[in-house]
Amino acid sequence: MSWFILVLSGILEAVWATALGKSEGFSKLGPSVVFVSALVASMAGLAYAMKDLPIGTAYAVWVGIGAVLTVVYAMATGEELISVMKIVFLLMIIGGVLGLKLSH
Repeated sequence: MSWFILVLSGILEAVWATALGKSEGFSKLGPSVVFVSALVASMAGLAYAMKDLPIGTAYAVWVGIGAVLTVVYAMATGEELISVMKIVFLLMIIGGVLGLKLSH
């Protein structure tokens, strides 16, 4: 269950990171509300997962999921350019996250 919650929390990290950018310094209400809500839920899920998982592994997986999904979303929406090098490095992050999961 902890791994499932951790993955959901990582997804929510991508949500709050994206909403933070779209809030334009908290000047837009909608993205600001999404940011705060997703941040609280993401942190709560991370804290829950850390009850059963090692802190280093849980944090690295959470950040990795959030980082990869944030970049993929930005590339999918055209906010960030797609390049072979970015894809290679994203795959390296995914490989590291999977390696941490498998080594647990």
